[in-house]
Amino acid sequence: MRLTFSAIFSIAIAATALAQQQEAPAGARGGRGGRGAGPEPRIVTFEARPSSIRPGESAVLVWSTENPNGVTIDPEVGAVIPRGNRQVSPTATTTYTLSLRNGPSKTVTVTVAGAPLAKSSPSATVNTSSKAFRMPDGKPDLTGVYNFGGLPAGTKAPPIKPGAEKFVIVRGPNDVRGRTTLGTDCKPLGIPQTYITPYPFQFVQTPKLIVQIFEYPNAIRMIPLDGRPQAVDPDPTWMGNAVGRWEGDTLVVDSIGFNDKTEVHGFMHTQDLHVVERFKRLENGNLQYDVTVEDPNVWTAPWVIPARTFAFRPEAEWVEEFVCDANVDYNKLFKKE
Repeated sequence: MRLTFSAIFSIAIAATALAQQQEAPAGARGGRGGRGAGPEPRIVTFEARPSSIRPGESAVLVWSTENPNGVTIDPEVGAVIPRGNRQVSPTATTTYTLSLRNGPSKTVTVTVAGAPLAKSSPSATVNTSSKAFRMPDGKPDLTGVYNFGGLPAGTKAPPIKPGAEKFVIVRGPNDVRGRTTLGTDCKPLGIPQTYITPYPFQFVQTPKLIVQIFEYPNAIRMIPLDGRPQAVDPDPTWMGNAVGRWEGDTLVVDSIGFNDKTEVHGFMHTQDLHVVERFKRLENGNLQYDVTVEDPNVWTAPWVIPARTFAFRPEAEWVEEFVCDANVDYNKLFKKE
C-alpha cells in the first residue's frame, strides 16, 4: 500500500485531535475533522466476497477509498479505515452501504439463500473461550492482527514539572511538520503513540520472542521473552528497547531507550522516557491494553492511561505492506486559500 495524500491527512488530523483533546472514542476509526483544500473523496472499490452465502456462512466486505473525510459502512459495521476489509455474517439478505462523509456512497448486497449448513459436531465447534488462544506451553497466544484504538475518554496527563512547558506541543492550523510528530515524515511514532494511528498492527509470537509489526509506517518491534533483564544503557531508538515477561495471563512489556523525537499524546519527551505496557487477550480474541508512561523531566508523576481494547481481526492474516514517501510537500494541502 502506498501512502496517499488522504492517508497522510487522516493520520495528521486524527493525531492532532487526540493530542489536543486528550481523548477519543476507543472504537473511532478513520474519521477526521473538516476538509481542507485537496482532491474530492472517491470510492475506488466496494465488494462482497462472496456475494451469495447460505445461512450460517460469512462474507467479507472489501473496500478502498481515496481522500475520504470519514468512512462508514451500514448496517452493523460503523466507522472504518479508508482501506480494509470486514467479515460479516448476515442472517438474511442484506444491502451494505459504504458512505464517505461529504462524498459519494456505494452499495453491495450479500444474498442469503438456501438451507442452513448442518450443525458441526461439538468437537468441530470453534472454541471462543480463552483456551482457544494458547501456545503449546500453555501461555496465552497473542498472535493475530488487531485494530488501532484511540485514547479512552477522560484521559488526562499528570501536571508537568516546573520549567517543562517546552515539552507541551501546541499545534496551529497549518502545523504539519517540525516537532508536531504527526506522522507526515514517514518516521516511526514510538510507543504508545503509534497505537492511535488509523492502521492495524500484528503480533507474531514464539515461546521466546514476540515480533510486533505496525502497518504504518512499516515499523517493527522485537520483544524477547527469554527472561533477560532490561539493558543498562541501550542506544536510543524510535520504538525503544523492550523486554517482556508473563504475569499470569498478562504480557508485561517494559521499554526504555527511546530517542526524543516522538511524542506521547500531546507532549514531547526526553530519552528518560519509560513505558510499561500490559497486554491481555480476552475470551473473544480482543486485546486489553493498559499502559503507564513516565518521564521525570516532563511529568510530576507516572501517567497511568485508562485501559482500552484493540479489536481482533480474525479475517486478516497479516498487515499490509506500507510504502511511505517523505519527499512530498504535504504542507500545501493544509494551507488556507
